[in-house]
Amino acid sequence: MASSTARPRVEHGTQAGEVAGRLLDSAATLSYDPLTEVDWETPLDKDFHGASPEWSTLYGTSYWNELTEAQRKELTRQEAASVASTGIWFEMILQQLILRDVYAKDPTDETVQWALTEIADECRHSIMFARGARKLQAPAYRPRRLALELGRAFKTLAFGEAAYAAILVAEEVLDVMQRDWMRDERVVPFVRTINNIHVVEESRHMKFAREETRRHLAKAGPVRRHIHAFVIAVAAYVIVTSMVNKSVYANAGLDEKRALAEARANEHHKAMMRSSCAGLMEFLASAGLLTKPALAFYQRAHLI
Repeated sequence: MASSTARPRVEHGTQAGEVAGRLLDSAATLSYDPLTEVDWETPLDKDFHGASPEWSTLYGTSYWNELTEAQRKELTRQEAASVASTGIWFEMILQQLILRDVYAKDPTDETVQWALTEIADECRHSIMFARGARKLQAPAYRPRRLALELGRAFKTLAFGEAAYAAILVAEEVLDVMQRDWMRDERVVPFVRTINNIHVVEESRHMKFAREETRRHLAKAGPVRRHIHAFVIAVAAYVIVTSMVNKSVYANAGLDEKRALAEARANEHHKAMMRSSCAGLMEFLASAGLLTKPALAFYQRAHLI
């Protein structure tokens, strides 16, 4: 339910403050409580998909063509739950990055207040994704051990443009696919509601991440820019390759070995990922963050 809480008007001293002020105004008028907005009570209707079938990792493969409609729907439900679980993992990293960034800053500054608002949003989103995955009758999918440890290091060490551009990467990739899912009447209604909430609220987060990336880059020299371009690309690779856990195939009743092989070779899914990241890659290029070493990782993740 959208909030009608009014925010006191204040004068903004900087461009960052002006952006933060507008985002705070938006959050005050258009935010949602997933606990009341999402239909958690109605039993799962297995006549629906969990995500648009075109976004399935197996869509367009010979294996997909052999599956029954019921199997396809179960697969998309498991894949949607895996994407949600990956979202929770990265939102936990994101919250820690932002808290470290504002730890010693002036809490009366609107940029700090917006940062705290974003953290509150991400807490609600994580609970919403967790409840959504459970309602999809999926286990708690977790990234592989290496990804977890890399995430642990990243949340501890990343700062400035590396932190905010990585946040932007994760949010942009999810945003495009979820915009498709929320409009698709083949997708189970409660998942469409979850996606709508996330898209609306994450649009503010992406605006802030872009502004903070630009602001930090304005102070970065060429060496730091090249190092952080590489770090952001590695983070993007780890995030994207962690989105669909390999266990989704066995949990959907499929042959995991065959499904993995066909998913890895699926040119349709690679094209969908590249298309979804066109705007993101344009932004990174404009910011000077598409260096040759970075490009290698984006290409391996099929983002460019």
